[in-house]
Amino acid sequence: MSSLRLTFLGAAGEVTGSSYLIETEHARFLVDCGMFQGGREADKKNRNAFAFDPKTIDFVLLTHAHIDHSGLLPRLSAWGFRGPIYCTAATADLLQVMLKDSAFIQEKETEWRNKSRRRNQSTLDLAPLYTVMQAEATLKQLLAVNYDIDIMPHPSVRCCFRDAGHILGSAIIEVWIKTKTGCKKIVFSGDLGKPGHPIVRDPAIIQQADILLIESTYGNRLHRCMADTIDELVHAINDTLIHKRGNVIVPAFSVGRTQDLLFLLVDLFRQGKLNNLDIYVDSPMASAATEITLQHIALLDKEASEALRWMNTNGSRPRIHFVQDIEESMQLNQITQGVIIISASGMCDAGRIKHHLKYNLSRRQCSILITGFQAEGTLGRRLVDGAKQVKIFGQEIPVKASIHTIGGLSAHADQADLIHWMKHFTKKPEKIYVVHGEYNNSVALANIIEQTFKWQASIPERLSVATFTF
Repeated sequence: MSSLRLTFLGAAGEVTGSSYLIETEHARFLVDCGMFQGGREADKKNRNAFAFDPKTIDFVLLTHAHIDHSGLLPRLSAWGFRGPIYCTAATADLLQVMLKDSAFIQEKETEWRNKSRRRNQSTLDLAPLYTVMQAEATLKQLLAVNYDIDIMPHPSVRCCFRDAGHILGSAIIEVWIKTKTGCKKIVFSGDLGKPGHPIVRDPAIIQQADILLIESTYGNRLHRCMADTIDELVHAINDTLIHKRGNVIVPAFSVGRTQDLLFLLVDLFRQGKLNNLDIYVDSPMASAATEITLQHIALLDKEASEALRWMNTNGSRPRIHFVQDIEESMQLNQITQGVIIISASGMCDAGRIKHHLKYNLSRRQCSILITGFQAEGTLGRRLVDGAKQVKIFGQEIPVKASIHTIGGLSAHADQADLIHWMKHFTKKPEKIYVVHGEYNNSVALANIIEQTFKWQASIPERLSVATFTF
């Protein structure tokens, strides 16, 4: 008799904090080790001790570079984890930028909070979640793997990374656990991309799993079709820049969404649907991620490759400015019309985007384009939900700019895409867990799975444990 324990450490009934602990008689490993984001409880959950001893973890399998999947890796290592972290080569490259940037933010935010605490006569300083030095140490534990090649991170564990089509380097991970009678296969969908999404290839097909963990970020809805999405995007930009004579502000994740937008804007410019574009990418990490994307041309889809070739040969490409230093970023706030500013963070909760929102939200001439998922508790979610006034840097800002939610640009599969992906399974998995979604979204996907396949799917709670015997 063999046994397996699966603990849902995060992304259970919520979107962020993706992490799963797998324990067998011979191995103990994690799939993802993500940071919780959004809401008042996120910092507390990030700071809580792990529900296991990090020293006992043999290895980590990482689906992709986004911080809600990778952001607690430096804390895991700081608490004693010394094993390898397996990920794709593109993910490893992106983490060189992202984890150090995350650590820098942790240090700066803690410094600011400690100054505030001292002003209130507190004598106890907070420590950052982790430091830049700790992030740099974690990067030495990365082991890059290729797509579609079996690896053996442990004598009793075989796995394979398949293209998830979400962001550069993202992966679906197939894991085979050796048992006394053969093996059991667990599939972690990671974040599944939308077929036809810019830049990346479509998600790989998986045909079999004994245990399936499937994401449900958009498990309760359908995205607008790409043609309608493009029409909405073109109208919003032209209406703002030409007719209203304002600015277009786009909160965007530095990795993935920013590159998607740049390729899309270039392609629309090439088609003549947009003219005289003046684009500012105000995020040093987005600049670095764009450079990394260009280093992995083999992973790009056909349309992105064609757009890249056109950019390299056409002198009339749109003007794209990558903003690095703070002074140049601050100068953008003096521009009152005619520019598109793409900036992080994607959920508007930190970073330079908050400054651009502060200066443009109260102006009717301007538009805010929301192009990605906004978690509960974030500033971006409040804007999407129709807030008339928001607080930024302690100041109440009236929301007079137009808010456009361009859902069709999401890098996540919608409900129909998720069901279509599951239709390739040749038989029913023994167990299906719906994860990585706000509770109602997960319920909706579980219901449609049952209606479509007559398969029952469970929605685990955070820190719940599933035990299997074979």
